[in-house]
Amino acid sequence: MIKDVKTEAKVQLFFGECQTLLLDAIMTKQLSSFFELVVKKIKSEVGENEAECAVYLHEFNAFHALSQTSKNQFELHAENSDSLKFKTNSTVSKLISEGLIAPSNPTHKSSEKYVYRLRIANDAGALIGELVLFVPPEVRLDNRQLKLIASVEPILAKAFHAYEQANIVDSKIQTLERDNEKFRAFIKVMPDLALIISKEGVYEDVYGSPNNLLYISATALVHKNVRDVFPPDAAQRIMNVISRALQTNSIQEYEYPLEEENRIAIFEARVTPVKYHPGENEIPSHVLWMARDVTDEKKNQDRITELAYFDHLTNLPNRRMFNERLELAVKTKKASHEFGAILFLDLDNFKRVNDSLGHLAGDELLTKVAKRLKKSLRKTDVLARIGGDEFVILVENVGHTIEQSQSEVAVVAKKVQAAFFDKFIIGDFSLKISSSIGICFIDDHSDAQSIMKFADTAMYSAKRKGGDLFSFYDAENQTLLERQLTFESEIVSAIENNQFCAFFQAQVDADGKLCGAEALIRWNHPERGLVPPNEFISVAEQFGLIQKLQDIVLEDMCKLINLLEKKQALTEGFRLSINISHSQFRSLNFEQMLCDILKKHKVSASKIILEITESMLALDIEQTINQMSAIARLGFKFSIDDFGTGYSSLSNLHLYPVEELKIDKSFIDRITDEGGLSIVETIISLAKNLNMNIVAEGVENQEQIALLKARDLNVMQGYYFSKPLPMEDYIEWHCAHTK
Repeated sequence: MIKDVKTEAKVQLFFGECQTLLLDAIMTKQLSSFFELVVKKIKSEVGENEAECAVYLHEFNAFHALSQTSKNQFELHAENSDSLKFKTNSTVSKLISEGLIAPSNPTHKSSEKYVYRLRIANDAGALIGELVLFVPPEVRLDNRQLKLIASVEPILAKAFHAYEQANIVDSKIQTLERDNEKFRAFIKVMPDLALIISKEGVYEDVYGSPNNLLYISATALVHKNVRDVFPPDAAQRIMNVISRALQTNSIQEYEYPLEEENRIAIFEARVTPVKYHPGENEIPSHVLWMARDVTDEKKNQDRITELAYFDHLTNLPNRRMFNERLELAVKTKKASHEFGAILFLDLDNFKRVNDSLGHLAGDELLTKVAKRLKKSLRKTDVLARIGGDEFVILVENVGHTIEQSQSEVAVVAKKVQAAFFDKFIIGDFSLKISSSIGICFIDDHSDAQSIMKFADTAMYSAKRKGGDLFSFYDAENQTLLERQLTFESEIVSAIENNQFCAFFQAQVDADGKLCGAEALIRWNHPERGLVPPNEFISVAEQFGLIQKLQDIVLEDMCKLINLLEKKQALTEGFRLSINISHSQFRSLNFEQMLCDILKKHKVSASKIILEITESMLALDIEQTINQMSAIARLGFKFSIDDFGTGYSSLSNLHLYPVEELKIDKSFIDRITDEGGLSIVETIISLAKNLNMNIVAEGVENQEQIALLKARDLNVMQGYYFSKPLPMEDYIEWHCAHTK
């Protein structure tokens, strides 16, 4: 009995010592040393020099040694529990099993050990580890020693639990350190500025962006108050943002400027409350203030908006912006019942500037036109460039009645026209430019799309009347325009498909000998046959296609001359005449175009007569004389077509290098009347006094021929001699009349 008491006392003392060791290890976070001390104490208590002790952690169905007293330790495998029939010492503890175990790769029998295993379980009864004592095979532990070993089971269970928890904490710490390292790397390269600011406005910390994005340096900013850094108004706005973020517990966005050395920087801030204890019912007292310099981004956005809504050349609103303003104006008119108006403006003969001087000169002209127009309008008027040489003006309020509105918008139109009175200086050139203006009113029944369409129609009406004027929309003109637009597309297609060609009408002298021919454009339509020129010439001029048609005629003229020359049917004085349009004549590259085509076909300019109208001579007399003289020096000759039907100044006629006058068919038709004959005689007399040749057009009978011959007329042309013929037929006719 006394022996049992001593044993119990010894066990209690041993238990107390181990418990103290565990508490110290937990406090000092040295659990590994605790396991080492325990195995040493157990070995010493056993008292066998050859005994070895080890502590194993059981996890993932395997045993891992945490501490051992010998390097030559037996491996302990999970399968040992099944392969060895350990006996249980029921007098001590069911936790202790014992039995003989051999090493994994035994070399001799003395390697065998007798093993005592103390199983350590958690609160749920699951195996978490073992304390194992290895002794020589002949040694057996007594009851006291077994009780001593069994006593440490609860302490080791706590130690294993503490060890696992420590491992979990260490793992979390390692994970946190890795995350912190990532965070530190992130903030090193982060372009944004991150600030931790208290609800009182104190800067607690600064992350990320370099000092050039701070109002003051990062070092100086920490622990300062917002009110110490910013002017009062700016500081109060920042504090208001912080307060809203904390009160609403939501992200706030704020944009603010900061004045730097050479610029005003624009910052965009996103502000969110910071919670240091997520999951708890915490009232945040700090915010994370993320600031980004968006100065360049804002400039880019402004540029994108500018490109979307403004014309890049003139900086005026473009079609998109104008349409939006027009839509708004239409809605306003439906509520106010007042009239508004748009003026659709197109530059007259702008194409010749582009063709002659190039697109850079055209762009410069458009820029200067835009500036003049802007100066001529009120600030409330909207001026836009919607493409090419087209401008539109929105005048929102012009009156309550149509009469008042017409009067008001006419004043605006005249101001616009006045902007074109002075010449435009483009490089070394002085250009006289005019515009055609179409006007359409906006009322409470209007829609934006129709208004633009109707104003465009009115503008083309002004162009048909000669340009340099304004015209109000007329519904009848709309139908005409739609027909012309359809006709335009047909003309374009016909040019591409070579449906246009030159016909030739012979000219004979007073003796009836062939002396020349006039080249006339014809359209050989695949369905309608020959389309009369009076049906398509005006449309071609209106839509800028006349140049291509005249190029076709000039090309065919050159081909005819070369073919006649090959047939040796080209007489010495034979000339071919071509009608020159107003736009072609005014083109600054007109001379170059003539030379290029003739050079291509190796035709002499002396074979070509250029027919112009009287109206072409009426504008800018000095420039016209210089242009004609330069072309005449190349060998071309000029003829005034349909003389007597225009409004040329006879006093200046002698100044132009003109060698021929053509009497219009309308006068020849009336030559048998006394009045008509007098006009023809006057023209003939004028031509002779100016030493010019005379050509009579539209000669159709013998009586007309007799009257003209009696007055010494030089050349005649008309159906009496030959109708206009296609090239092959004309060559045949020509050869037959030159034998």
